[in-house]
Amino acid sequence: MKVKPWDEIVNRINSIEINETFDLIVAIANGGLIPAALLNQRLQVDFQFIKLNFRNAKQQPVYSAPQLLEDLHFDVAEKRILLVEDRVKTGATLQYAKELLSNATMIKTLAVNGKADYSLFDEPCFLFPWII
Repeated sequence: MKVKPWDEIVNRINSIEINETFDLIVAIANGGLIPAALLNQRLQVDFQFIKLNFRNAKQQPVYSAPQLLEDLHFDVAEKRILLVEDRVKTGATLQYAKELLSNATMIKTLAVNGKADYSLFDEPCFLFPWII
């Protein structure tokens, strides 16, 4: 599997058209942390993270469904959230995260690769430069 060049990902993050304003960026950890940090710099919006796990670095399921590894330590009530994930395959992790954030006013999703409200790429699997 090829590694997607760092510069190509950063260029997409910096050029993707984002039509909404957000109060909070929420990263799905671990994979969503780096893209969320880059979006934080671009959008100047605070960010938090949710510790979820479903697949390992080789994209093999570790659990039968996504698992919350640590309770949320932030409030989402009445917030407009951009939920960030590195890779979306089935959408199960994003769906579970949206359920956990259901008190938010709005939740939009951003995936580095895969189907989301905002997607940088929608290609066959590739490696991320922050995971190798």
